[in-house]
Amino acid sequence: MTVSLPLVLVLGLIAWGAVKFLGVRVWIVVVITLFGFLLSRTFLAPAIDSGTRSGVDVVNGTHH
Repeated sequence: MTVSLPLVLVLGLIAWGAVKFLGVRVWIVVVITLFGFLLSRTFLAPAIDSGTRSGVDVVNGTHH
């Protein structure tokens, strides 16, 4: 059986778990999220995107 989850859902669950179980403060999660949005508008965005896609491909076991 194959289950497909969006990456944003997985990252959201990790953030929720960090706040709930690791004691990470909510404002830290908000700051990191805002940093990600601002970083997506820079010249680093294509490298981050391709690195994320490569990492997901490695985890999923699909190689092109």
